[in-house]
Amino acid sequence: MTRIILIETSTDLCSAALTEDGRTVSYIESSEPRKHASLTAVYIGKILEDNGLEVRDCDAVCVSMGPGSYTGLRVGVSTAKGLCFGSGIPLLAIGTMDVLAWQAIGENLLPEGCRYIVPMIDARRMEAYTAVFDTEGNQIRETRPEIFSQDSFRDLLSAGKVLFIGDAAGKCSGVISHENAFFCNCCPKASSMSVPAMKEYKEKRFKDVAYFEPFYLKEFTATVSKKRLF
Repeated sequence: MTRIILIETSTDLCSAALTEDGRTVSYIESSEPRKHASLTAVYIGKILEDNGLEVRDCDAVCVSMGPGSYTGLRVGVSTAKGLCFGSGIPLLAIGTMDVLAWQAIGENLLPEGCRYIVPMIDARRMEAYTAVFDTEGNQIRETRPEIFSQDSFRDLLSAGKVLFIGDAAGKCSGVISHENAFFCNCCPKASSMSVPAMKEYKEKRFKDVAYFEPFYLKEFTATVSKKRLF
């Protein structure tokens, strides 16, 4: 039996799960804001305790690597690295877009006759990180920033039904109006990582624990408060 710890912290939702042979057997989540750093390790510990396991009883740790929240991604990757360093098990990573695509598939969110899945992570204002997948979970367009307009994804929509899924789907629905456009506003979940994580493990696509970094897509930009402190 192959057991993999799953960690997803790329958006406002913080979640962890345990998969056995590609099937999620335990899952915990919280949408409480700015709690990723304090909850992620606790959730993993609870899942392992509930299943009578220790980290070294698992075969790998898989983390959602982005794009997404800078802070959330740092928390998830740092936690995953710590577990791997301490137990000697390998590190796996899958893109946040893959998580959302498999969430659409695994939770039966696809409209009948759907041709494409467009995962989208909020990048503020009218921009999102997007990609395009077919309905079998294969990525067919690279992950990139996208500024919404009425003509966005016109080529896909003219070919058939498209599911837009992610925490930017809600604001996208206010811009794109097309009979073939369907929207699911949600955050990626660790429970949706089971299938792609198992595939990565079988293909031995392990990451270098020392040097692996999240996929930010954009450089992190710090802002300076305009409030006077003195």
